[in-house]
Amino acid sequence: MTPIDRVAVVIPVHNEEEHLERALSGVEAAASAVQLVQPGTDVTVLVVLDSCTDGSAEITSGFTTRNRCFSAHTVDFRSVGRSRRSGTWEVLGAANDRSPDDAAGLWLANTDADSVVPANWLVGQLALAAAGADAVLGSVEMDPAGVAPELLSRWQSLHLFEEDHTHVFGANFGIRASAYLVAGGFPRYLVHEDRVLAARLREKGFDVRATDTVRVRTSGRTEARAPEGFGGYLRMLGMDPELTPER
Repeated sequence: MTPIDRVAVVIPVHNEEEHLERALSGVEAAASAVQLVQPGTDVTVLVVLDSCTDGSAEITSGFTTRNRCFSAHTVDFRSVGRSRRSGTWEVLGAANDRSPDDAAGLWLANTDADSVVPANWLVGQLALAAAGADAVLGSVEMDPAGVAPELLSRWQSLHLFEEDHTHVFGANFGIRASAYLVAGGFPRYLVHEDRVLAARLREKGFDVRATDTVRVRTSGRTEARAPEGFGGYLRMLGMDPELTPER
C-alpha cells in the first residue's frame, strides 16, 4: 500500500464566527502533531467559506496570514455537502484528471467549523491508514455547554463510544484520495453527503474503519445550518426521541 505523504484537511464554513477560532486552532495543533511524528509529511488546511456574512472570513485570514498550511476557498452554495465536495476537488487539484493510483499518497481529512479535533486527530487517522484503512469514520461527542441535560442524555444513549460503531459524521471523516476518486467523491447533496460516500465505499469493498480512537467534540446547537443535518437531528431528538432515527 502506498504510504501517505500528503494530508489535506477540508472545513466547510457558513457564518461560524462563534466557533471557528477554536475549530481552526484544533486543526492547527493536529497538523503540527503530524509534523512531529512524521516529519516531511505535507499538511494543508482548506477553509471553504460558503456565503459567509459574519466574521468567519476575517478569522480565517488570521490563520492564512500566520500559517502557510492554511488557505481559503470562497463559494456560494449555502450547502455543507456541496462546500465539502468543492473543497475536496480543490485540494485534489490535478489528481482529478489522473488515475486514482496517482492520488494514493494523499489523505483527505474532513471536519466541521463548529467542532474541535484532538491533537492526535490526524496522527490517529494516518496510523489507521498505515494499517490498511481506506477510510476512517471517527466518533463525535457533543459539547455539553448550553445543551439541556435530558437532550445530552438521550443522544449519549444512542451513540456509544466504541470501536466498529455504526455512525458517520462529516465532522470526523478521513479517506485516502484514491478511494475517494473511485467512489465518486461526496455527492452533490445538501446533507448526508458523508453517509452516502461511506456507503459507496463499503459497496466497492474498501476497508472502512469505524473507530473511537480519534474522537471529535462538536457543538450541541439545535439551530440547524442544514434542516436535515446534525443540528436538525438534535432538535428532533429533543422534541420526540421515539420518532427520531439514529444518526
